[in-house]
Amino acid sequence: MPGGGCVGILAGAGPLPAQVAAAALEKGKSVFVVGFRDFADTALLAPYPHEIIRLAAVGETLAALKKHGCRELVLIGPVRRPAWRDLRPDAEGARILARLGRAIFLGDDGLLGAVVRVLGEEGFIVRGAHEFLDHATGRSGTLGRVLPDEQARQDIARGVQVLRAMAALDIGQGCVVQSGLVLAVEALEGTDAMLGRCGKLMQAGSGGVLIKMPKSGQDLRADMPTIGPETLENAARNGLRGVAFQPGVTLLTDPDRCVALADRYGLFLYGLTTEDLKEEK
Repeated sequence: MPGGGCVGILAGAGPLPAQVAAAALEKGKSVFVVGFRDFADTALLAPYPHEIIRLAAVGETLAALKKHGCRELVLIGPVRRPAWRDLRPDAEGARILARLGRAIFLGDDGLLGAVVRVLGEEGFIVRGAHEFLDHATGRSGTLGRVLPDEQARQDIARGVQVLRAMAALDIGQGCVVQSGLVLAVEALEGTDAMLGRCGKLMQAGSGGVLIKMPKSGQDLRADMPTIGPETLENAARNGLRGVAFQPGVTLLTDPDRCVALADRYGLFLYGLTTEDLKEEK
């Protein structure tokens, strides 16, 4: 990726928008952040040039990006999809919504893919956060001291099967499996809420396993599976024994702390290998 130029960051919640901003600066680019009101963490964005703008104020957002000379964009950080009655788009927002058409009513993949397409038509180059945070996408194999045993590997394999089936329906990026039993799948509520449900569903015996991986064909520029320290905290709190993810296409918000927490709680943190991802014939 060539140096120079201003990267516009459309920031939802969490620490990743600020991490992308810092990484872009290290790569020799300037940054400008549009933090979405009620979602973005303003304290984390404070060190970077930014404005806080209402989600549906699309005209204001595009004007701010163009004013700062942003040609490349990164969409990063979760944003809860608002109800229609709460959206209140401005004139530019209404125009964009009309161009999105039926995609508004699709699952996240369909909607986010359409958003990326429309931003491209507006003259922006949409980049994936992983293009800047290439140090934070993990690696294959065990990242900490704890290794998955045979039962855990079977649960991982089951989870990969489940997520591949879910991908066709655009449902989610995560599930929890315990001794072959699917305890929960991730939908609109997100990973942390799903793990909270699992605490009440856990069976006797060895704990469950969280598996996270992107859907097949998913546009990683718009949405990537994410694991952070809170994921490991919630996994331990709710009786899980480990977390597995697909490296290269999963963001770890704080890799060193994730590994440290996994070791502290006796959890495995495991990057899926090509063998784990091999489809059965």
